[in-house]
Amino acid sequence: MTASFVYDAVRTPFGRFGKSLAGVRPDDLLATVVEALLERNPDVDPALIDDVVAGAANQAGEDNRDVARMAVLLAGLPTSVPGVTVNRLCGSSVQAVIDASRAVEAGDSRLVLAGGVESMSRAPWVLPKPERAYPAGDAALASTTLGWRLINTRMPKEWTISLGESNEMLADTYGITREEQDAFAAASHQKAAAAWEAGVYDGEIVAVPGVDLARDEGIRGDSTVESLSGLKPAFRPDGTITAGNASPLNDGASMVIVGGEDAPIAAEPLARISGRGVAAVDPDVFGIGPVEAAHRALAAAGRTWADVDFVELNEAFAAQSLACLRLWPDLDPERVNIHGGAIAIGHPLGASGGRIVGHAAHELARRGSGVAVAAICIGVGQGLAVVLER
Repeated sequence: MTASFVYDAVRTPFGRFGKSLAGVRPDDLLATVVEALLERNPDVDPALIDDVVAGAANQAGEDNRDVARMAVLLAGLPTSVPGVTVNRLCGSSVQAVIDASRAVEAGDSRLVLAGGVESMSRAPWVLPKPERAYPAGDAALASTTLGWRLINTRMPKEWTISLGESNEMLADTYGITREEQDAFAAASHQKAAAAWEAGVYDGEIVAVPGVDLARDEGIRGDSTVESLSGLKPAFRPDGTITAGNASPLNDGASMVIVGGEDAPIAAEPLARISGRGVAAVDPDVFGIGPVEAAHRALAAAGRTWADVDFVELNEAFAAQSLACLRLWPDLDPERVNIHGGAIAIGHPLGASGGRIVGHAAHELARRGSGVAVAAICIGVGQGLAVVLER
């Protein structure tokens, strides 16, 4: 089997819910990052792209009917280029990268575009079909923006609690205080703001046509523990989870180029994909899903935490991230999300995995060498992780 590499990675700035990117369809967002990668790599013959794999968590609105294929067509690629959409909820674009790397390593492909998209602003309301014709009663719309909906009555109720309540449970279980969560969240904003000011993200961001948004829209560099401490709990009257220490709702897209050693591209690889891991836990503790996934990815790469230089851990909630750190005692927390995380940058579900994998690859290229882990928790109790090396 051949090795697989990340050759380039881009993403849009992540927009706030209902703000700058709310007027852009998800298929157009995804087409934007596909076009941008080809503009950055003009030697790549689009006809030689073996597949486009895109993650999307919703797929209930304008992202329906295989948004990856729609982006291929909207981006002007030859109609001979296929596209497939995958769904592992928040981990969808990590799954896309994993699928691409497996195809390359198996010899089925030489060059694959992999990433994802989510427009949480444009997620529709859905109306379930009635059980019988001409019902006399009312029917309720369900929002598809986030979380459980149209729940199967056979599902245990303790598994279908809200994402916020699940994280309150994690905070209770692992003794994570409100102060710790607010400190983690404030640091995320401060690190992200500093990274933007230092130009760290400049080489990864592509503009969305017709939108005046150059940076991630939700970053507040002036966030402090004191400013966050005034926010009210969002899920329990006496709880610890607030809008300030959880990731927001966002819109955005990401895409990476994955290829083998013989990939038809002139660029030098940013990093090699050396390990992959997937794991599952009870749905009501979904936040710790990345713990075992990272252990499996490191084992597949023949590495341990002692080898890891930094980690990109998607911050769904501060409580969830801190719980993972409690369960990774061999990992120095100072090596986690050194340029900020999703609490500040944003978490457009289907695009976040491409962001963390892409940023890890770019950071390894900046350093010239090293080992990185990109890991993400997934609603309904799963986790994914990828090990990158250079």
